[in-house]
Amino acid sequence: MAATYDFPSDLLAGQEELHQVRAELSALLKRLPWSVEPLDGFSDDNGWRKVERPASPGWGADEQAEVEKLRRREHELAVFVSTHRYWSELTGSERVAARSELKHAHEVPPEEPGGTS
Repeated sequence: MAATYDFPSDLLAGQEELHQVRAELSALLKRLPWSVEPLDGFSDDNGWRKVERPASPGWGADEQAEVEKLRRREHELAVFVSTHRYWSELTGSERVAARSELKHAHEVPPEEPGGTS
């Protein structure tokens, strides 16, 4: 059985917010046009695969500001989580295993067959 770690609540909260910010940023980027600046569409099949893009109207100032805000917050949280004082309490291999577990701490484990809830 894998070791379990007693993560501090601020570290757990930071990791959870990092997941949320990354999901929000990813969803926003999928909704936005492919180019920040207005550009004509193009089609190129001279490479190993065909690439096509429609004309892009670019991003508005509000959209650019929202992406920048989310990227800044993502960076702050990544630094907070990766430099948290908790990591200094663990050895190298423990640190790797604990970091992996922390990344999945927000996931609800599946119920065991025949178990009670």
